[in-house]
Amino acid sequence: MNEVIYLRALSDSSVAPCLVLIDMQQEYVADSRLMALPDAAAALENCRAALDHARSRGFPVAFIRQFSRSAYFNRATSFSGWISGFEPTGADMVFERENPSCYSSPLFAQFMEGCKGHFALAGFAGETACLSTAIDAFHRKHRFSYLADASASHGLGELSAADVQKAVTKIVGVYGEIVTTRDWMNEAPTGAEMLRRRR
Repeated sequence: MNEVIYLRALSDSSVAPCLVLIDMQQEYVADSRLMALPDAAAALENCRAALDHARSRGFPVAFIRQFSRSAYFNRATSFSGWISGFEPTGADMVFERENPSCYSSPLFAQFMEGCKGHFALAGFAGETACLSTAIDAFHRKHRFSYLADASASHGLGELSAADVQKAVTKIVGVYGEIVTTRDWMNEAPTGAEMLRRRR
């Protein structure tokens, strides 16, 4: 049975969508740091649910992390490390980048081209990495779903973090599909459904 599902997944990327988790790094949750997100806790709960679901279904998981030549996301600091509970396993993919879009990682861009870009997007920060990745995906004609409740943004000027996240979600909706984590989990096919699609 696993062999049938595996063969189907090889020929149809919609069978096993990739979960892309952006910047699950300490920099965004360390209260003392400038980049800390005020609304990260709820988003992290949904990221955890999506990750557990993807792993239980055998879906590919891609972790994207950023490193920069500044005091933030610097390899030499512990703040560039993974948030506890979001460490990749040997079965997960890890891509690194310096610019906001995930597609600025040549290997990530190559991977997405190879699987027709069918993925679910979650993580930090909504107004930078998530938004720029969504726009890049659209330009490449890649399909994606943005798990808006598994993401959070920083405040910008007079706009609160919550208001920015709402605005980002509306903008991303121009380029892709907006879904809640729960809806994405309910829509993602089970092993039995994958087998039925094969027949």
